[in-house]
Amino acid sequence: MKHKIILDTDPGIDDAVMISTALNEPNLDVALITTVAGNVTVDKTTKNALTLVDFFNKNVPVAAGASEPLLKKFEDAARIHGESGMAGYDFPAPTSRPLAKSAVQALRDTIMASEEPITLIPTGAYTNIALLLREYPEVKPKIKEIIAMGGTLGRGNMTSAAEFNVFTDPHAAAIVYNSGIPLVMVGLDVTLTGRITDETTAKVAKLGRAGKMLSAILGHDFDHDETGTAVHDLQTIFYLLHPEAFQTKDLWVDVVLSGPAIGETVADIRGAYHNGKTNVKVCVDIDTKAFNEWFLTEVSDNMQ
Repeated sequence: MKHKIILDTDPGIDDAVMISTALNEPNLDVALITTVAGNVTVDKTTKNALTLVDFFNKNVPVAAGASEPLLKKFEDAARIHGESGMAGYDFPAPTSRPLAKSAVQALRDTIMASEEPITLIPTGAYTNIALLLREYPEVKPKIKEIIAMGGTLGRGNMTSAAEFNVFTDPHAAAIVYNSGIPLVMVGLDVTLTGRITDETTAKVAKLGRAGKMLSAILGHDFDHDETGTAVHDLQTIFYLLHPEAFQTKDLWVDVVLSGPAIGETVADIRGAYHNGKTNVKVCVDIDTKAFNEWFLTEVSDNMQ
């Protein structure tokens, strides 16, 4: 089965690995890439998306999106991803250019023109998706599901309570979580445990031009420990193709919009506050061995 998808992203090292995999996976049809401010500013995330499209010689449109969150002050993560967002590899300057239309308009036009429902995969702040749903609610029936990297049931990585993508624009996250569209939360509960091992990265480095590039940027990802590198965003694609590798729980999740816990994703784990209703399928465990084997196969079989 071929999945038609839109990537909404802020590359970013882990986003770059995700985009590289999605562009080359034969069971995916990437209809559009939209960019948002997150890991670095939107001019840089747009340049990085175009750079990857050119690197793999793909004909996928890219549209630049929101330069700041809906209400909250913007804070990037250049300290993790480098000033360019994709430190570690000397990419040639992109020759492609973004669409003249905005990301929100491109999202609306692509979704409405599609003959089949589209899966949205946001891996940065959800600002573009929130604006889309607010300005063009008619797209909702044509969105199959949203598989979003972000959130956590436990400890955060931006604050003690909040994960970076949701923290960056919590008001946008609240709109997405309460949209009524089927939503999968691929959060820190799985992305920090299901890491790409150093052994896998070393093998990837030997797999041609693409492998060299991927291993080089992964080597500059600071989200690394003795078990490997947390390539957070890549797990959205793995979930789409192999949901059986994840354990999930259907929960009601709210987003904290103010105070010291802003951006925290609070799940009604006890089912005490929403009369059994749920709004998110939360990934709570992952088959790390299968994730590593799949990624290695993606690079060796599809990026040569």
